[in-house]
Amino acid sequence: MPTVLLINGYRFHFYATDKNEPCHIHVSKGDGYAKIWLEPNLESAYFYNYKSQEKREIMAIIENNQEFIKEKWYEYFKK
Repeated sequence: MPTVLLINGYRFHFYATDKNEPCHIHVSKGDGYAKIWLEPNLESAYFYNYKSQEKREIMAIIENNQEFIKEKWYEYFKK
């Protein structure tokens, strides 16, 4: 499971088995985990065990790094 970013304790990653799904990123920190779609639109699939402030922070981090994350996604899954 490749890690793309580590920011503020959040680990942004994807799973090798995700290749048949649209571009997205998983986020984990402590007991919290989330899945965020990057395409066709930036939106959450789910958030578990995150407070509202953490959700906003995660979405802001993803928005600021969206192109980099997508680049890493397509780079990895072109293998």
